[in-house]
Amino acid sequence: MKTIKEWQEEVYHTASTHGWHNYERPIPERLCLIHSEVSEALEAWRKDDWNNFKEEIADIVIRVLDFCQERDINLDEEIEKKNEYNKSRPYLHGMKKG
Repeated sequence: MKTIKEWQEEVYHTASTHGWHNYERPIPERLCLIHSEVSEALEAWRKDDWNNFKEEIADIVIRVLDFCQERDINLDEEIEKKNEYNKSRPYLHGMKKG
């Protein structure tokens, strides 16, 4: 099984060979591309199209992996750090009542 870092490298390579890294895209543009995949997933869910929904969820992850590789963010390490921090948080932290 591949690590997240290995997936980052593979996804970035695929995007590169298909022209997605011919020029540097600003961070806001990259975040908008991720957001557009989230919107497409929402639309698939609204249409009750489970197969397309799953594909769009994969697209979200692929966009995030590609972005992280481009920006030299080791997502394996960042997820580990954030998950450890989340373990120390109180039950339903930040949840607004009623």
